Amino acid sequence: MNKGSKRELGFLKLLYSIDGIGPQKIFSLLAKYHSFENIFSANYSSLIEVEGISKTLAGKILSSGTNFFSFLENLDKELCSIEKIGAEIITFWDDDYPERLKNIYYPPLILYIKGSKEVLKKDSIAIVGTREPTNYGKYIAEKFAQELAENNLAIVSGLARGIDSISHSATIKKSGKTIAVIGCGLDFIYPPENKKLYEDISNNGCLVSEYELGTKPDAQNFPRRNRIISGISHGTLIVETKINGGAMQTAAYALDQGREVFAIPGPINSKQSDGPNSLIKKGEAKLVINIDDILSELRFISNIKKDSAKPAFVELDLFEEKIYNLLSTEPLHIDEISIQSSINTSECLVHLLTLEFKGLIRQLPGKMFVRF
Repeated sequence: MNKGSKRELGFLKLLYSIDGIGPQKIFSLLAKYHSFENIFSANYSSLIEVEGISKTLAGKILSSGTNFFSFLENLDKELCSIEKIGAEIITFWDDDYPERLKNIYYPPLILYIKGSKEVLKKDSIAIVGTREPTNYGKYIAEKFAQELAENNLAIVSGLARGIDSISHSATIKKSGKTIAVIGCGLDFIYPPENKKLYEDISNNGCLVSEYELGTKPDAQNFPRRNRIISGISHGTLIVETKINGGAMQTAAYALDQGREVFAIPGPINSKQSDGPNSLIKKGEAKLVINIDDILSELRFISNIKKDSAKPAFVELDLFEEKIYNLLSTEPLHIDEISIQSSINTSECLVHLLTLEFKGLIRQLPGKMFVRF
């Protein structure tokens, strides 16, 4: 980290440490002053003109600025500690910051990461659930994590016992990429029995936290952690959870963030299935019985739909394949499709409807067709 960026990071952390100032107020301040250093150089009358900055907050900003150099010394020590464990800091304004996470209401402005930053750019789906899964839940979590990983999706979870750990481990077994969002500093391994899994994830994906080193895994940290799990992902799959389980919080965050929620149905007499069954019943989650139920939805919102080749997980007959290869993101009329494929119009329509049913193409007005 160069001197200039470290100085800006120092001002950001100092501002972020002020009680009552969160991302939205920081965005408002930056809109007016354009840099963190300028914020601390502003005068009182100017600060209180910023939306959300009260007289009290303006006073706190100005008084805290006098402590900047001692704060910078502490930052140097922190950066050394981060480097020693092979981690680094990225901020909301860095190119490596996950794009999807920028679009949630309360994005973390600072992330501590250990592992590959490239994994954060991959299409991803979260798999979360109870710490006490049934054998059914264990089987489902492993099966879905591995099959989704085989389709080049990164699997996101929270490194907790149960469904989370199973999802991470299953992904790694298939040489897939996984992201663990944790509710403590990166220097804490929680639960402690996940030490090997922690190291495996850092080598096969990325560990992410918004908490400084030294932050213990206290209970209040995990609900905040859950908004990052859903926010970094295209969608969230709920495997098993009680009606008041933490995975239900993740589902609620995903819904608030406009992300897809998927749920595995389970026995009505199983407490572990109360959560997903409730989400399905209320129409808040899509009932899922295989990965195609997930992948068909993700093609609408992710880079999966932009692949030029037919997705490997969809089987097509000879005629469907021929028609699919003619289509692109540019609309093509059914008559032109018929001519180019040498298939009569009525048969073409049947094959096109089949491709649409499989989630590979879309019909536009005027009998025009395009790929997803």
